[in-house]
Amino acid sequence: MAPPLLLAVGRARGGPEAALFEHHNARLRPALALRELPEGRGSPAEIRRREGAAILAALPEGALAIALDLGGEMPDSERLAVLTGKWAEAARPLAFIIGGAEGLDESVLARADQRISLGRLTWPHMLVRGLLAEALFRAQCIRANHPYHRAWRPG
Repeated sequence: MAPPLLLAVGRARGGPEAALFEHHNARLRPALALRELPEGRGSPAEIRRREGAAILAALPEGALAIALDLGGEMPDSERLAVLTGKWAEAARPLAFIIGGAEGLDESVLARADQRISLGRLTWPHMLVRGLLAEALFRAQCIRANHPYHRAWRPG
């Protein structure tokens, strides 16, 4: 099966956000296959519509689509480890979706099999790539009983 796909609006142009993603993505097994999509132009609604159409067109057929959205479930690390296990058992291509600065279009949210949030704070969409890769690496470590997570720390 193909590695998990990360569909992300915008082009990373180097810098600390890209380095953060590359660092954590390199630790994932398998690493995420990043596919960058162009940013839309126009009014906020038109931008979301255009980016949404590009995301849906790039989504592999039958993919289990996980949208990163402020309105999604906010799993802790242990819950994300459980979710990643369930997603792996689904035996479908896995695709994570990160929208642009205007967020995700309703058509993308409607297509998503699951919506997750990295918390109530709003993060720059380029930074979300690195945060997601780290969270997925941490979930892998939890599932493998690797001490990276340090579950003993108070919550």
